Amino acid sequence: MTSLYPEIEPYEHGYLDVGNGQQIYWEACGNPNGLPVLYLHGGPGSGCSTVTRRYFDPYVYRIILFDQRNCGRSLPNAADMATDLEHNTTWHLVEDIEALRRHLQVTSWILLGTSWGSTLALAYAQTHSANVRAIVLAGVTTTRLLEIDWLTHGLARLFPAEWDRLLNALPANLRDGGVVEGYHRLLNSSDLDIRLEAARSWHDWEAASILLADPEGLPRRWQDPGYLLTRARIITHYFRNLAWLDDGVLLRDAERLAGIPGVLVQGRLDLEAPLVTAWELSRAWPQCRLVVVENAAHSASHEGLAGAIVDATDNFRQISQK
Repeated sequence: MTSLYPEIEPYEHGYLDVGNGQQIYWEACGNPNGLPVLYLHGGPGSGCSTVTRRYFDPYVYRIILFDQRNCGRSLPNAADMATDLEHNTTWHLVEDIEALRRHLQVTSWILLGTSWGSTLALAYAQTHSANVRAIVLAGVTTTRLLEIDWLTHGLARLFPAEWDRLLNALPANLRDGGVVEGYHRLLNSSDLDIRLEAARSWHDWEAASILLADPEGLPRRWQDPGYLLTRARIITHYFRNLAWLDDGVLLRDAERLAGIPGVLVQGRLDLEAPLVTAWELSRAWPQCRLVVVENAAHSASHEGLAGAIVDATDNFRQISQK
């Protein structure tokens, strides 16, 4: 079974000013003269981790990662209530990617997006297709309404006790507007204790489906209350605005990916991003190949899923330089 590449450190890193007071942290690893590849992390709001550098052959690829707005090492951070998320939308992130491409003098690159990162990769590629050589997506999402509703309501059918705890952590006067709106309000409270408690409750709900498939699956970063607050605040910000995407548009506009080869890596037992979305995308995008990993769920820490991602990036090592 294919394994991750060895641990690697960046040879270059920095901050890119993208306007409105936003500083995007980026780093580059591997071969400075190699084939450019960009990793897009999940969440939204999770930030990059060191393991994501290991999905790529460091002798072949110029591996570029960045923390999306207001999370990870990017500034300002969403855990600070002085940070206004008004300038943090899908389309801001799409243009951040373009700004980073120009800053690093990349003509075109391969994209790897995991979870929410697959939504962002699709939005970018459908807007700037000439700048994309190939795409690998794992834990495929398009952040349409039915996917958001599944994450925030539908899963209650499988986890009724955890759902009950999520609801009971909401004050009665906030329940009528729905879970996303209620938690958005708590996560933007003027009281830090309320914000932190809401962030923990939100992640306890997410943990239910992760731990069912992988008892070791919770990232160590989830032990950091500030990280949980950052991530939960950004997630609810995106979900309540339906990610600023017309519902279903990334599937409807899949023809814009014509000519771009792709691989979709999907766990059969992924409860957070059920297989149907990857399957629908594979039907709408003939140049992509769907790889279903049996017994794998949403977490890319699963050996089989991680190996399939590496296989997919290895598959594109021979793409000629432009």
